[in-house]
Amino acid sequence: MKILIDMNLSPKWEAVLVSHGMEAIHWSGVGLAYASDFAIMEYAAKFGFLILTSDLDFGIALAMKGARKPSVVQIRAEDLRPETQGEIVIRALRQMKEELERGALVTIEPKRTRLRILPMQQNQ
Repeated sequence: MKILIDMNLSPKWEAVLVSHGMEAIHWSGVGLAYASDFAIMEYAAKFGFLILTSDLDFGIALAMKGARKPSVVQIRAEDLRPETQGEIVIRALRQMKEELERGALVTIEPKRTRLRILPMQQNQ
């Protein structure tokens, strides 16, 4: 699983994901800090990454475009540090690996995790 970590998350996420056997890179290592969400999505889709973010705009963009890729994992929590959320995120990535490889939007909240298969329908 290849993971592109969005600018709104700490670069520390990279080491946490790699330590769990995943290929991960922070956006600051491949793109400009002020790049648009569209540019990040385009890069992720082109090179086979899923996006790890706390930005809800990616989910909106996927729905509006009817896109199948890239998969997006959104963390919705006040504390976004990998020390706090790392195990929860790793567990979700492993449990939903097949869906994420096919195309999915995963939202990780403090008390639940939601999965939507891409492309999203307007009534979902």
